[in-house]
Amino acid sequence: MRLPEFILLVLLTLHLLACQTESPALPGFTGEATPDIQLNQVGYYPDQAIQFTVAATGTSALDRPDSSYQITNLAGDSLVREGYLGQRQDWTALAGVLAQPTLADPLPVGDYRIYVPGVGYSGVVHVAEDALHAPFIGSLRGLYYQRASQALPEQYAGEYARAAGHPDTEVRYHPSSGHGGGSMSSPGGWYDAGDYNKYIVNGAFPMGQYLALYEDVGDPAPDGSLNIPESGNGQSDYLDEMRYELDWMLTMQDADGGLFHKLTTLNFEGMVMPNEATSQRYIVGKSTTATLDFAAATAQASRVYRPLDAAYADRLLAAARRAYAWGTANANAVFRNPDDVHTGEYGDDNADDERTWAAAELFAATGEQEYYNELRARPPRVRFNAGESWTGYMGNLAAYTLLRFPDRVPQEMHQELQQLVITLADSLVMDVNQNPYRQPITQFEWGSNSDVLNAAMLLAAAHRQEPKADYVAAMRSSVDYVLGNNPNNVCYLTGYGDRAPMNIHHRPSIADGIAAPVPGLLSGGPNSKQQDKQYTTYEAGAAPMQSWADQEPSFASNEICLNWNAPFTYLTGYLEHVGAAK
Repeated sequence: MRLPEFILLVLLTLHLLACQTESPALPGFTGEATPDIQLNQVGYYPDQAIQFTVAATGTSALDRPDSSYQITNLAGDSLVREGYLGQRQDWTALAGVLAQPTLADPLPVGDYRIYVPGVGYSGVVHVAEDALHAPFIGSLRGLYYQRASQALPEQYAGEYARAAGHPDTEVRYHPSSGHGGGSMSSPGGWYDAGDYNKYIVNGAFPMGQYLALYEDVGDPAPDGSLNIPESGNGQSDYLDEMRYELDWMLTMQDADGGLFHKLTTLNFEGMVMPNEATSQRYIVGKSTTATLDFAAATAQASRVYRPLDAAYADRLLAAARRAYAWGTANANAVFRNPDDVHTGEYGDDNADDERTWAAAELFAATGEQEYYNELRARPPRVRFNAGESWTGYMGNLAAYTLLRFPDRVPQEMHQELQQLVITLADSLVMDVNQNPYRQPITQFEWGSNSDVLNAAMLLAAAHRQEPKADYVAAMRSSVDYVLGNNPNNVCYLTGYGDRAPMNIHHRPSIADGIAAPVPGLLSGGPNSKQQDKQYTTYEAGAAPMQSWADQEPSFASNEICLNWNAPFTYLTGYLEHVGAAK
């Protein structure tokens, strides 16, 4: 056979093969996305694999053959790419579904849909260089909406404008405070959660995570970024918002250096706006954990603010020193709710992690031997256990801080902490790759979304020591889960994605008469214990990952909280920094 004839034969064969494997005609998008294709509803980066899950329930799903998928334009009338779904897996025990987890190759910047024959079209697959910038900013503005003692004018809050509530200028001392009577002034700060109370433990712990982002990536929200009253003052909007909480925290320190545990009503208020919640408020208790958490957060803040406001930094550091002295001298001041107080307890029987965190932040701020001796006696415990959060994560925060200062921390301690963080991070990467929906936990407790993100924050700490691509991929997968790639097909951040919570357990969102909730607040997420099932209707036989209900009474799965928003802000801010650094 002559060469031209051979070439012709090859071309004809290739043509016939192409015809035989030609993609089926696309039906076009009709306006309704299927809930059975679950993905990040907010955005992927252009160098990020498109992680999505095709999920189904019931035995009929077993009869559906493994299938191809097509990636199309938004209208569904133009093919961009195609491939095959991942192998079907039985995730019914944990996630309640039979699923085909799939990783598609990265896509160029743009908007797309995924089409699966017999299943339908997905929601929008958004690919952008700044894929997580909007939810990052939104989660920060969520803090502004939680400000106490301040009106939120329309200029900054838009349709969520409201009157000021809780001036907190005459807060009575509860007998548990150690004061026989009288009152004190403690205005400002953020409401902790869906209620209107303010807590030092759960103010200081998230503050540590927020300040960690500033220390790790620089100013993530410069002046003018957030549209808050302080915007335009020539200083970081990020630090302006943090200062609103720090200034309140400073008011909660007693004359002897100890911290009052919380500022609260005796019982939770009803579902009313802040200015209508007028029950008497009290300063309740004094505890070791609140005091040492405060010492840690204010010492860390003194480092962050020192280049910008030395006088404020001095005030923060002095407060931290006094708190540390009280906390170490009163190591067993365990908080329990008094009999007549029925609001959040934030109790913790063991203050070792808090003590280590405080010593780490003070050592990093001062370099003084006293704090290093404490660290030698109580080195940070680097660990991750779902459900611990504000009771057990402080040892990790101590390690993260010490790793930021290799020139100050003795080499032996630095290397040991580095190895502990990297070893645990590598274990978490394996968990992500093995677990349903490629996230790091299999135990779903109260605030499980924060557990996912706290684990991912440990991956970020490891990434700062060894910038492995596996760490970035696992962090992104964890955020994908929170933003929609989950068996509930929900983006858990209010106001974002195609299907976000509409009925969060959050008093202003319930009482303001606006259909959509306050944006930028992270729902707690699945909680297999369903402590609110007396008031909430869960799906019958819901698996642990499905134990979430978009219902206002669901305080166990659909409330919001500062220590859930904080790691979300950290992760989205960190991943935006990683993307920008390329």
